[in-house]
Amino acid sequence: MLPTKFQPLVFAFIMSGFMAFLMSGILTLLNLGWFSGFLLSWLKAYLVAHACAFPLVLIFAPLSRRLTAKLIRQP
Repeated sequence: MLPTKFQPLVFAFIMSGFMAFLMSGILTLLNLGWFSGFLLSWLKAYLVAHACAFPLVLIFAPLSRRLTAKLIRQP
């Protein structure tokens, strides 16, 4: 188990992994359709997408938190 100080990094890694996995699959299917090499193409797209998504989540998470705080009424 990791110390709690790594929680934001682990969360960003897992969340970006889920999003990259789903979005790369959807976009691969939409762009290429289903074919015999679909799963390999999806895996390649996923690896690139996750490599891009993880640092982007780390960069944009603070901005997203600030914007959310401005949009949500505080009691």
